[in-house]
Amino acid sequence: MEAAAAAVAAYRPSTTNTNTRIKTTTTLPLKTVPRRTPSSSILRSPARRVHRSRAADPKSPPSISSPPSDGLVFDAGPTARASWDCHVVGSPVVERYLTDASERWLMWYHGLGPRGGADAVGIAVSNNGVHWERGSGDVASGDDVGRVMGPSTDWWAFDTERVRPSDVLIMSSAKLRTPGAVYWLYYTGFGPEKVAFPNAAPSENGVSKSLPGLAVSQDGRHWARIEGEHHSGALIDVGAPREWDSLFVSSPKVVYHGGGDLRMYYHSFDVNCGRYAIGIARSRDGIRWVKLGKVLDGGAAGCFDEGGVRCGHVVRDQKDGKYVMVYEGVCGNGRTSIGLAESVDGLKNWRRCGDGPILSASTEDNGWDNQGIGDPCLIRVEGGDEWRLYYGGSSRSGRTGIGMAVSEGGELGSFSKWKGFNV
Repeated sequence: MEAAAAAVAAYRPSTTNTNTRIKTTTTLPLKTVPRRTPSSSILRSPARRVHRSRAADPKSPPSISSPPSDGLVFDAGPTARASWDCHVVGSPVVERYLTDASERWLMWYHGLGPRGGADAVGIAVSNNGVHWERGSGDVASGDDVGRVMGPSTDWWAFDTERVRPSDVLIMSSAKLRTPGAVYWLYYTGFGPEKVAFPNAAPSENGVSKSLPGLAVSQDGRHWARIEGEHHSGALIDVGAPREWDSLFVSSPKVVYHGGGDLRMYYHSFDVNCGRYAIGIARSRDGIRWVKLGKVLDGGAAGCFDEGGVRCGHVVRDQKDGKYVMVYEGVCGNGRTSIGLAESVDGLKNWRRCGDGPILSASTEDNGWDNQGIGDPCLIRVEGGDEWRLYYGGSSRSGRTGIGMAVSEGGELGSFSKWKGFNV
């Protein structure tokens, strides 16, 4: 059980108030909004304000992230400003939008600020996906950057301790009772209840239980939570005792397959085998979900993912129609790296691509990500054969950051950490 114990230790989680909640009782007809042709009103519309925990600091203008170094494109925020994300950053969710005149990158991520704070969700913007503009406080307008969503203040809610982004879809709904709700944020919420891992040391059983949630926005910055069918407002609950997902549900990544078919990939810790696994749930409206079971388990003994798999991000390759999944693999000593799997239909028969990871942590003593990497987010750059892989990393000294790797040509099985533009 050494691999299981190491995997448990790696689970430990590292705030603005969104108190507005919308309770849905009818099925919502959905359609996706094409990413290549978003109107300017979607990206910069004057949004109906739904929350604001504290005023943004007018003396702290947005800053630009430092140039990349061995993959690092986004570091923790400046401590001199007591930035809301000055201690920890991670969980990147990146989207690229093209218009006839410009290119725009948006990144939602989680951050942790001064002591006494909690994980919250923020947004940064970029013109190239490498150099990012960020804010040190709460967003103040529909095109601002900074912190956008924190834990709920509803005592009964599942997400009163921490929130982390998992996926963002661009959707539209004629019946949703809020105007212009086009951004759909699927996120992981943590509450006060603690998870008890079997065969784990007492110090490893102090992590908070997590469940998946949904929030909507018309500008990607001001969010209203959507109540799921669970009494806590979560979209789905944990499984029954001894089921593979009986401890928690985390990192809901959603793929819109079309025709009222949405698929959520999430992970949990399987108490029966003592390692992480990824499962799937299906929905017609993006709110009510039916679990279908596990789709990917940990690897064989000695493999980079023998301790389990988690944080699976699934993309449908438009060239051949196959589904590809990048995931965080946990090895026997708890070290994490990123693996790749593929499936013809995205539902079953997931096959690992190769025996090893497609991207590994740094081996340098001073590497910013020499402790481990994970939380992968895969993006295909339209108009070319390039894939980009954004990921979270941490060092043995406690430093965290967000990195980027690029594919070698159109091959998904080979990635190199970003080192700068070729001049």
